Amino acid sequence: MQPVRVGIVGCGKVAGLHAAALRAVPEAVFVGACDADPARAAAFAATHGGVGFTDLDALLSAGVEVVLIATPHPAHAAPTIRAAEAGVHVLVEKPMAATLADCDAMIATAERAGVRLGVISQRRFYEPVRRIRAAIDAGKLGTPALGLFLMYSWRDAAYYTSDPWRGRWDTEGGGVLVNQSPHQLDLLLWLLGPAAEVTGFWGNLNHPTVEVDDTAVAAIRFKSGGLGSILTSVAQRPGVYTKVHVHGSNGASVGVETDTGASFVAGVSGIAEPPVTDLWTIPGEEHRLAEFQAADRAAFAGVDGTTHYHALQIRDFVRAVREGRPPLVTGEDGRAVVEMFTAVYQSHRERRAVRLPL
Repeated sequence: MQPVRVGIVGCGKVAGLHAAALRAVPEAVFVGACDADPARAAAFAATHGGVGFTDLDALLSAGVEVVLIATPHPAHAAPTIRAAEAGVHVLVEKPMAATLADCDAMIATAERAGVRLGVISQRRFYEPVRRIRAAIDAGKLGTPALGLFLMYSWRDAAYYTSDPWRGRWDTEGGGVLVNQSPHQLDLLLWLLGPAAEVTGFWGNLNHPTVEVDDTAVAAIRFKSGGLGSILTSVAQRPGVYTKVHVHGSNGASVGVETDTGASFVAGVSGIAEPPVTDLWTIPGEEHRLAEFQAADRAAFAGVDGTTHYHALQIRDFVRAVREGRPPLVTGEDGRAVVEMFTAVYQSHRERRAVRLPL
């Protein structure tokens, strides 16, 4: 098939990661990127190729078929809507937006325009995550009955001062739930299904210069009848691990350690440690845990983990555009994550369980 012409909106830290990932996608060709800062747009083009544009309309007029939205997430909605109205397919960085109203406007516009809308959640493409999904699909857990998302991580003061919008309710929309947790919230919902009810609390344990949450906990009741829990924090120095576990109605348990070691910050640090299967008690397969871990480490050793899984998702999206099918991670999936963290904040504020959908 002809390569899909792709542009990037926003030339900040995560945009460079997307440009690097695009080079590994043979079905795509990078056209250029736009940024409100002409100097930054020019510098980005000099580094990554393509043309540096100073406004979105100029990029859209350059014949792009797909745009990757890499602006800060409170600014995702406007370029998504503008691109969709122009007939251009849109892949948005996580989280999809800071508010459900923005998510709904993005989805509605894409539907009216007949374009594909996807949200970055590249951890769905991790080998151990796909192994869990395959086990669930094969019925090896019975029915997924209990899910866990646990993150112990760290963000220092320099992280919050690295961009002026970080750490404030009015410009970031939240803290650890909004910025560091969407990948694992997506995995939890993908593996156990939509949530029906959420009770949650948040706190700021050791970041006195920041307004937003650095820690949150929540209990979930899924529509399937399954239960779940969330403990997510960037208040543990220097950052330890992040896990998603699923326990089945037949007593079997499976899990993935998606992140370990030093905390990853897009555009600043790389991913040095592989995601691995860290729990596997499926009857008759208990002995395979070491085998799976060896395979996970071997797969990771053969790629650049910082960009490889982004490339896999971008490849899925451009193929979805050419094949006329939904991408693996849709706009509705992205909205479900925003709905989840919105429900936790609402539950904390109102001191009650919140029923979904919102």
